[in-house]
Amino acid sequence: MSNYSLERKRVYVAGDRGMVGSALVRRLAREGCDIATAPRALDLRDQAATNAWFEAQRPDAVFLAAARVGGILANSERPGEFLYDNLMIAANVIEAARRSAVGKLMFLGSSCIYPKFAPQPIAEDALLTGPLEETNEAYAIAKIAGVKLVDAYRAQYGCDFVSVMPTNLYGPGDTYDAAASHVIPALILKLHAARQAGAEQVTLWGTGTPLREFLHVDDLADACVFVMQHHSAAGPLNIGSGEEISIAALAQTIADVVGYEGDIAFDPAKPDGTPRKLMDSRQLQAMGWNARIPLTAGLRDAYAAFLRSRG
Repeated sequence: MSNYSLERKRVYVAGDRGMVGSALVRRLAREGCDIATAPRALDLRDQAATNAWFEAQRPDAVFLAAARVGGILANSERPGEFLYDNLMIAANVIEAARRSAVGKLMFLGSSCIYPKFAPQPIAEDALLTGPLEETNEAYAIAKIAGVKLVDAYRAQYGCDFVSVMPTNLYGPGDTYDAAASHVIPALILKLHAARQAGAEQVTLWGTGTPLREFLHVDDLADACVFVMQHHSAAGPLNIGSGEEISIAALAQTIADVVGYEGDIAFDPAKPDGTPRKLMDSRQLQAMGWNARIPLTAGLRDAYAAFLRSRG
């Protein structure tokens, strides 16, 4: 395994205001490095502005966590925006890093880069073996392009650039929006509201049987630092907890965390989505990293952060 130290390095976290970027900033505080963050005014879709910032700041290492993200509705209504913005962010930051001789760069993708019907658990070699999930295809294609650009720069220029693919994330800084939230923040919102209203029953979509994997964002940040220090190879590297839970069991766990004591019902007339989605993270585990935050403890942390955000 490679050995890359972050100590005394100037480290740029692109996307430091997002859930993943802010978790990376928290984690990097323990590494004895100088953390560089760009002003909000820097538009990473602007090549000239991005190049100028890199030339002025000269970071030694880069975590590329910046992206335009959104739920199914936003992805389906604005595919051009999601494809263009994420292509430009990836291309501009990766090229600026090459031009300014950045020592190491990590590109963060998403599990949605893998085919909709990939064999479970999803291994890294499933990439580009089948059609994507239609609802977030534009975002996935931009992320695939980022992975391939990293690999191309490794091959042509000898850049020590790597890609990681996180599983479903949750934790402080998540998006709590009834129309755009992913499953954990959506359930926290719904069950918190039901507790406040004294509702006797909450009805959730689907059968409750699909299996999903979740990773606390602080575990992801820890994994990213570990990978930056110990991994140097082409192709994506999966980051997951290796554990899965049914939607029904997840909903009950969140109900316990938020203190909702009513009934949880399911509407089987509504869609379930993919029956199972689990990442194969054995490559990372073989390198010596494993998730540390148990789901229940992580959900308590996420709910506490939700309550703080509500004032």
